[in-house]
Amino acid sequence: MKKNIIAFTDGSSLENPGCGGWGAVIVFKSDKVLEIGGGENKTTNNRMELTAAIEALRAVGNIRGDIEIHTDSQYVKNGITKWVYDWQQKNWKTSAKEPVLNRDLWEALIEEEKNRKQFGDISWQYVAGHLGHQSNERADTIAVAFAKKENIILFNGAISDYKIDLFKKPDEKISAELSQKKTRAKQKAYSYLSLVDGILKKHTTWAECETRVKNKKAKFRKTISMKDEKDILDEWGISFEK
Repeated sequence: MKKNIIAFTDGSSLENPGCGGWGAVIVFKSDKVLEIGGGENKTTNNRMELTAAIEALRAVGNIRGDIEIHTDSQYVKNGITKWVYDWQQKNWKTSAKEPVLNRDLWEALIEEEKNRKQFGDISWQYVAGHLGHQSNERADTIAVAFAKKENIILFNGAISDYKIDLFKKPDEKISAELSQKKTRAKQKAYSYLSLVDGILKKHTTWAECETRVKNKKAKFRKTISMKDEKDILDEWGISFEK
């Protein structure tokens, strides 16, 4: 059966824990779009990701039709499709016999999924975040706005009046560049470089580098290897004094 309701969900936390927000963009049978969102003062990114999925299912209500939920959280996608079954059998304990985190939200999500299945099938799709997918980017924008307690106008109306092309495929070149940046961000740092008032310094931790450059006009970069460090210095047109 063709999916006729699609929800794009995302969660955000400025710190972990800290102020957080969640957002969802729901497309009803390709003719209506509903944006929803909310926030909490002290929460985590995972809790906001879960809340976004829960609230998306609640917003769909008893409208008949299959629903496809897109999330950029492997935690949510794998949790609801795989892990929850083991957790329930083990009385909500992990394989390490530790209590499952966010049990209250997992139980709420299970209940919402159960209720929703009376009206149609549910499928869960993972979409990598911040790679140019307009649907994911909009859900993220909503989540971040609520986390920052900013005013944001949420859309509720005909898809023909919606300004964002939710189904436009991202530019492959831009997606590749963004993917490389995400991969780089996850790699272990070799060093951190800072250039303030023409003086170059090398740091072993981000905390040291941040302290030097904060509130100053400066250049700073994380390096991931000796070669990467040299390439960045060449790009800046500077080198360490010998």
